[in-house]
Amino acid sequence: MEHNHKNEQAEDLQLDELEKVTDNSEEHEHSEDDGHDHGEQAEEAGWKAHWDLLLALAILIVLLVLEYGFKITLPNIPALIINFIAWILAGRKVADLAFRKSKRGDFFNEFVLMTVATIGAFLIGEYEEGVAVMVFYQIGEWFQDAAVSNAKRNIKTLLDIRPDEVTVLRNGKPEVSDPAKVQLGESIQVKPGEKVALDGELISESASFNTAALTGESKPDTKYKGEAVYAGMINLNTVAEVKVNALFKDSKLSKVLEMVQDATARKSQTQLFISRFAKVYTPIVFFLALAVCVVPYFIVEDYSFQTWFYRSLVFLVISCPCALVVSIPLGYFGGIGLASRNGILFKGGNFLDVMTKVNTVVMDKTGTLTKGVFKVQQVVPNNISKEELSKYASAIEQNSTHPIAKAVTEYAGNNGTVKAESVEEIAGYGLKGKVEGKEVLAGNLKLLKKFNIDYPKELEQVVDTIVVLAVNNQYAGYITIADEVKEDAAKAIAEMHKLNIQTVMLSGDKQSVVDQVAKSIGIDKAFGDLLPEGKVEKVQQLKNEGRRIAFAGDGVNDAPVVALADAGIAMGGLGSDATIETADVVIQNDQPYKIVSAIKIGKITRNIVWQNIILAMIIKVIVLILGAGGVATLWEAVIADVGVALLAILNAVRIQRITV
Repeated sequence: MEHNHKNEQAEDLQLDELEKVTDNSEEHEHSEDDGHDHGEQAEEAGWKAHWDLLLALAILIVLLVLEYGFKITLPNIPALIINFIAWILAGRKVADLAFRKSKRGDFFNEFVLMTVATIGAFLIGEYEEGVAVMVFYQIGEWFQDAAVSNAKRNIKTLLDIRPDEVTVLRNGKPEVSDPAKVQLGESIQVKPGEKVALDGELISESASFNTAALTGESKPDTKYKGEAVYAGMINLNTVAEVKVNALFKDSKLSKVLEMVQDATARKSQTQLFISRFAKVYTPIVFFLALAVCVVPYFIVEDYSFQTWFYRSLVFLVISCPCALVVSIPLGYFGGIGLASRNGILFKGGNFLDVMTKVNTVVMDKTGTLTKGVFKVQQVVPNNISKEELSKYASAIEQNSTHPIAKAVTEYAGNNGTVKAESVEEIAGYGLKGKVEGKEVLAGNLKLLKKFNIDYPKELEQVVDTIVVLAVNNQYAGYITIADEVKEDAAKAIAEMHKLNIQTVMLSGDKQSVVDQVAKSIGIDKAFGDLLPEGKVEKVQQLKNEGRRIAFAGDGVNDAPVVALADAGIAMGGLGSDATIETADVVIQNDQPYKIVSAIKIGKITRNIVWQNIILAMIIKVIVLILGAGGVATLWEAVIADVGVALLAILNAVRIQRITV
């Protein structure tokens, strides 16, 4: 299917910019009809890129001031020459495109329309009006360039988040380098809290990583020497060395950049409709304009060719579909820009439309609604205070680098200043040591069994990770540690309910854990103990009920469900490659509330696009009638055409200023 040039032009700008961001070595090849070199102009300083247009505008203003301000009218030949120079300055690129398209049989487009209308104005002696049509048309183009350039900068800001430096070990010394320059086989150093930027093999003896995005499990994964470490994992405790076995261009974030290059190929239904509409609309108005000039010859007694030819030129100018074919794709572009400013990546304008129709949001638990990190949930003492229990636990756990131990020490706070002595690790069980002269055991239930210490049997039913303590061979209490619910999860669910959206949670965790999380944040329905195929089955059931579904997930096991949903949402900060590649929308900062923002942005974009369509059509119909009746002149036609286009563009740009 052919698409209107303006639509393609706005999209080419995005592709051009994104290719620069990804440092793509291949040049982007444009067809000869790619437009007025807007891609280059958008990159240059504003007025310098449009000096010819500004000069044409200055000439037009001077001529109008002389004629209407000082009543000075130039002789015909000098006036023709000066105006023709201004016309060339403003419209040479439009005329060139019109000629090349006409040469291939494509007569019905805005470039031919503008060229014919302005040349016609010159033929009947309306020089200034012919120049004005081209000048103001090009000013509208300038506004379009500025709007598109601003939107693509927002998208670039979102996407250009790859690590800009990595510590490489070269000749035994750490050296900060560009990740893109790291070669296969080189070793990189990953500090605690840093995200692994490149896939590789662990060289250090061991290190713990947050792998929730890759496995769907909230428990940290301890890797040992020789095991694989992947981009997207977060180092939790000790400095780790990794031998690189995949280049930076193959990393998750680089793949996201590549996917966005294809985003504008996925057009919304409204865009597709307008493209088809313009293909039919333009030839119709050409023939109507011809009819305005010719038909009166047979039905009007005092027929004047110049009068009716002038009216047909007015008809041609006002009928130009610029406002529609510029502002509508720009509206969707603005929606994508607004989303990017809010940390949300839409892979195409069509998904903005899809989000407006969603009535059910299905979410994974780990990494989507929860953080995928350990936090202390409960401290349950036995015959001692909570403060004492956390003090003993922290004193012992300070001697471990395990993430569970870190959660305990963080929770203890000031109570964690006491130090333990003679601490020894009992592999697979826990720790043993002395705190303030008392013998303390801290570990799992197997540790207490090993030392024949009695404890309440109901502890065996606790679903969360549990640290049990004994002081002087007496059970002293326990601490539960679980995945922490994200701060904005409950707010996100409440807001979805306000939008009359049903919420469903799917998880591979135990049903009791899933129910607890669902109750705490207000989820409508929650299903646990699900394998990946179980999640697919649940989503399919909802689709069979006629629900329009958005699914949000982050792990590899979520990719099949993301593909099945009407709109697949990947929590992209930690999300797996498979899920992000399959998803239609990527949330870069992993906040559940951004799902609500994505839905709202879709609705905002749809509303503004339809405002533009209605505004443009009403004004054009009115001025077309006035032009055919001889009431409107070329000046009114120019003002109406360019004015509507500018209003529509400014309305579309307004999307990016909205707060969601």
